[in-house]
Amino acid sequence: MMRNSRLWMTSRPALLSAVVTLALTSASVAAADDAPGPFAVTAVAGATAQSLRVGALFSADRADGLAGGHFCTASVVHSPRRDLIVTAAHCVDGDGDLVFAPGYRDGRAPYGVWKVDRRYLPDGWAKGQDEDSDIAFASVGELDGKRIEDVVGGNRFVAGVATGATAVTVVGYPASREVPISCTNRPRPHSRTQQRIHCPEFTGGTSGSPWINGDRQVVGVLGGHERGGSTPDVSYSVVLGAEAAELYRDAAGGP
Repeated sequence: MMRNSRLWMTSRPALLSAVVTLALTSASVAAADDAPGPFAVTAVAGATAQSLRVGALFSADRADGLAGGHFCTASVVHSPRRDLIVTAAHCVDGDGDLVFAPGYRDGRAPYGVWKVDRRYLPDGWAKGQDEDSDIAFASVGELDGKRIEDVVGGNRFVAGVATGATAVTVVGYPASREVPISCTNRPRPHSRTQQRIHCPEFTGGTSGSPWINGDRQVVGVLGGHERGGSTPDVSYSVVLGAEAAELYRDAAGGP
């Protein structure tokens, strides 16, 4: 299963088209001192300064009618030009024009619809769709004379953080819902190059969701192994290492 929902890509299992029920689960309800609890419980994300930096990706032809059209998630990260978003490589490797709506809810884009300009994919993905390279950046154009980071802010992108050093909060947009969901837990190693997290209900559309630690650093991006995971309850991210750091430098520095 891939965690995006573009109609022209491989179909997803039937469970991904079902309405997502966000009932609280009984799993891991204890809070920890490095992040707010409960852990491994998924709920609708509140409209906060942090969550509005996360948004949904759409094909450009949906810019005037967003409802029901999002297929992946992305988030704003700090950069010198203040115009950068991060997502999964498999979300942006096609030829079609895309737009990004930070803070998207219920068919509305309260912070604008931003045109995706230049896309930055690592060689490992561009040359062979290597799941260990499933991360990408994209710049977005100005809107009404403003840059996106000046409107919604941006989290820091940080490579080299040890998997599970702290808990993280994952925020993303299931294709079956018109609001973002959120879950906090501690990542675990899956392999030397992949990390995983247990968070229920992260179904199709959540590819590209940022994994944000308590220091407001993006330390993972939902994707990687099985393009994000084969079940809605366990998600994956590339371990952000040297390749991700180099890609960020290229993207932040411009063409």
